[in-house]
Order: sequence, then C-alpha cells, then structure tokens
Amino acid sequence: GRHIGVLGLAYKAGTDDIRESSAVAVIRQLHEEGCTVTAHDPAAMERSKEVLPPGPRMFYACDPYAAAHDADALLVLSDWPEFADLELPRLYSTLRRPIVIDGRNLLDPAVMAEHGFTYLSVGLPAAAPRAALTGLSRP
Repeated sequence: GRHIGVLGLAYKAGTDDIRESSAVAVIRQLHEEGCTVTAHDPAAMERSKEVLPPGPRMFYACDPYAAAHDADALLVLSDWPEFADLELPRLYSTLRRPIVIDGRNLLDPAVMAEHGFTYLSVGLPAAAPRAALTGLSRP
C-alpha cells in the first residue's frame, strides 16, 4: 500500500534503453508487493510504458519532484547527472517521508542527512538526520 517514487528507468544515463534495466525488475517487484510507483526518467519513459503501462499503480512524472510527490520513499535507480543535482530542500518538502534509497551512489550520505533525509545506498553506510537517531523524526 506504499507509494514509491522512482528516478531512473534506463539501465544507465544517456540512453532510453531499458533492456538491461534493473529498474523494471524493481518496479515489478514493488507492484507485486502492492506498491504504487511514480517514475521519472529523462529519456526512457516512452519505452518503459511499453513494458510498464500506466495504470492504477503505475504513473509517470514530468520531473524528479513530481515523481517524489507524496511518496513514502524515493529510489534512485539510474545514474543521470540531474539526479545528483536535486534541490534537496525542495525534494524534502515534496516527499511524504524523507527516505532516499540510492542504488547508484549518486548522493553524499552526510549531505543527505544534513538535509533531513534517511539515506540508504549500495555499499555505503546508511545516514540519518540527528532527529531520526533520537526518535524525533517526522512521521
């Protein structure tokens, strides 16, 4: 029943190729778990609609902030440079819960924590704001 924002559908930045994209598999698994997904990719959304058609649990967004709007968590699944340059205060205010899971290690864990995010990534230590560590994080 969770709403998940996804940034990146192509297997890598600079392409619309989704053939080897782990994002497609991740989104399918999220759907199997009952999640609704809103995704954004600078180039691969049209191709993605062929294998992940829009519907009651699959939406496509015009920009990263729209993908994150009211999401319980945001997944970064492609290494587009624009995802590394997100306006963090804007992103924070857009998400329902400030949780970012970065599958491409695009973002700096310390910077994410400084901006109030709980941040998880592949192969790096998790980071969380001080309030989250003391049980005072927002719901």
